[in-house]
Amino acid sequence: MTATIPLLRSRTRSLADIPPDAKVLWVTSNGGHLTELAMLASTLDASSESVWVTFDTPQSDRFLTGRRHHYVNYVGPRDLGAAVRAARQVAPLLRREHFDLCVSTGAAVAATVLPLAALAGIPTYYVESLARGEGPSLTGRLLQHAPGVRTLTQYPAWASARWPSTPSILESWTTTPGWPVSGRLRVLVTLGTMQGYRFDRAVDAMLQILGPDDEVTWQLGCTSRRDLPGEVLTEVCQSQLNAIAERADVVVAHSGVGSVLAQLELGKSPVLAVRSAQHGEHVDDHQCQFARTTADLGLTSILDLDAPRREVLLSAASRRVRSAGAEQSFLAAA
Repeated sequence: MTATIPLLRSRTRSLADIPPDAKVLWVTSNGGHLTELAMLASTLDASSESVWVTFDTPQSDRFLTGRRHHYVNYVGPRDLGAAVRAARQVAPLLRREHFDLCVSTGAAVAATVLPLAALAGIPTYYVESLARGEGPSLTGRLLQHAPGVRTLTQYPAWASARWPSTPSILESWTTTPGWPVSGRLRVLVTLGTMQGYRFDRAVDAMLQILGPDDEVTWQLGCTSRRDLPGEVLTEVCQSQLNAIAERADVVVAHSGVGSVLAQLELGKSPVLAVRSAQHGEHVDDHQCQFARTTADLGLTSILDLDAPRREVLLSAASRRVRSAGAEQSFLAAA
């Protein structure tokens, strides 16, 4: 296979038009970005010789078992120096192997690796994360000016000539109503594993609406607390978290893309606690954009952290999410 194959239609440039058995360089950070890219990859028939470029973490180790990969050092948000060092780590791979395509969903690691891939003559595509419902991220804004890098959005509402739209992962699911739920609940509260950003507002809001008979599991990350009922966990592997979620009547999750997609894959309609930059819970307010998008689609609901209501939990517990297509499940592989 050669890079001269017409990989995408010139009008839509949809990733669904990638020819079978293309050798792809998949570039991504961890967390929601890896989840998104893995789900995109599961809809394509790429070559088993494809290579994943990401960070060495428990999440990536589980997913990449049996897949070719090339680990680079961690690149934090807006850490240009680390992003440059990651590109240097990828450069020998690009000299050593031929790739038909390079695809990324971000984040900062893409800002330097993708221009390098494009410079090597590889057709290169950056798919903006679902977290960006109103416009591109800083990485996207940088890459839209990078020679040879084609940028795509999953949101037609802000698509343009520079940002053609590609089918959204969110089109994979629909919701259906179930039996009304009342009384005692089994609840999972998961705040992700983001370091440096506590989320006490979410915990405090949940304490206001939990009933005395509710069975609660908390996955708190760095939001350490000693005043909580139920089981309190810092971090757990994805398979264990999935098992807890499957037993739960309702899942309350921070509005990170990876957390939300994981619950949708399990058939859960999560209640979202949205991190705010104003309260020092994230670097910006992209979680608010994503939460509104998924709630508008009926896939999630949003917990009002200032005036939380138990009815939101009961309503979410009665909904079921089902697949709208036959896409391969990422979580089955993870």
